[in-house]
Amino acid sequence: MRVASLVPSATELLCAIGADDLLVARSHECDWPAAIAHVPVLTRARTSATAPDAVDGEVRKAMDEHGSLYELDTAALRAYAPDIVLVQDTCSVCSIDRPSVEAACADLDTPPTLVTVDPHSVEAIFDAILHLGEAVGRADAARRTMVDLRANWWDTQDVVNPYLDGPRTLVIEWSNPLYVAGHWTPQLIQAAGGQQTLIKAGNPSRIVNPEDLLAEQVERLVIAPCGVPLHQAQPHIDALRATPWWPLLPAVQEGHVVVVDGVSSFSRPGPRLFQTHQWLTGWLQDRPAMVPAEVSWAHVPSS
Repeated sequence: MRVASLVPSATELLCAIGADDLLVARSHECDWPAAIAHVPVLTRARTSATAPDAVDGEVRKAMDEHGSLYELDTAALRAYAPDIVLVQDTCSVCSIDRPSVEAACADLDTPPTLVTVDPHSVEAIFDAILHLGEAVGRADAARRTMVDLRANWWDTQDVVNPYLDGPRTLVIEWSNPLYVAGHWTPQLIQAAGGQQTLIKAGNPSRIVNPEDLLAEQVERLVIAPCGVPLHQAQPHIDALRATPWWPLLPAVQEGHVVVVDGVSSFSRPGPRLFQTHQWLTGWLQDRPAMVPAEVSWAHVPSS
């Protein structure tokens, strides 16, 4: 079995079930665990900007001109001849989209099987692990991994009192335009003991207005710029702090704003999402001992 993964979270799940020995190629964003650094890369991004508003402009231009934010090296794909290619349909900005991969594979002498790994909830992540294990012939290992992660999910929730209203909590995944995180993130907030009404669990991330945040009266705020590592998140913090509405948020006034690594935390529905859930629960429940050392985060000063 030869596997190419074009989805970072799918790569992490593949490695979590102990099937990294099957990986013959990956996307340029498949960067964890470190042991796969030697695996050849098949994709590259058409954008290079780093400023929040400039990134949004480049993304829109690339989508208008090419229909995809990424380029796929079809010659390399042919050379590595994978039996299975892992793809996604969640977000054409986060990873190369399935239609682009289908078009590239159609010209191959022996087209690989495309396996979609596309969870939108925590329960769907468990299903995706089992589906992936069946696809690559590692079903037993996948079941064991799923059971361990599911136990972690429920054990973490044991510290949350379901009869108390927790703090109104929100995760911002981009600063300009202002996006709140959707998909599995609202579910993580609720499971960690927080409340939020701006977006329902399972729905895609969406743009909101500052008025929406002010009306929500957010008491705990997480800045998690999608795909941005912690050491590169400062431009997003600066952009938010420069707005006139920022100091009006209760979370800012009370000093309950943090920034987390946007690569390894909320953006990927893989095994590290359960560490993120532990971190979020520990932070919302004021239980520092629960916070995993693997989660990179920092407080954002009020001024």
